[in-house]
Amino acid sequence: MSQILEIVMLVCFGLSWPMSVVKNIKAKTAKTMSLSFTLLIIGGYIAGITAKILSNQINFVLIAYLLNLAIVSMNVVVYFINRRYDKIA
Repeated sequence: MSQILEIVMLVCFGLSWPMSVVKNIKAKTAKTMSLSFTLLIIGGYIAGITAKILSNQINFVLIAYLLNLAIVSMNVVVYFINRRYDKIA
């Protein structure tokens, strides 16, 4: 049951990240983005992934962690692209 609840939590968080990436791409500015917040979230996902691996709980929940980490990491790339747009403007 705990794995089901954990996957529900990850899916709920995970649904918001693609929307954030799209919003930030459309904005074409880094002024509304927080790199430190994004890095903090990435750190949390890395901690969750590490905990799963260290406790030998390699299962479908780990896939959700990895997918969320990948999508949140896209925001870091978009941040630096948008920062370049800001410098040009």
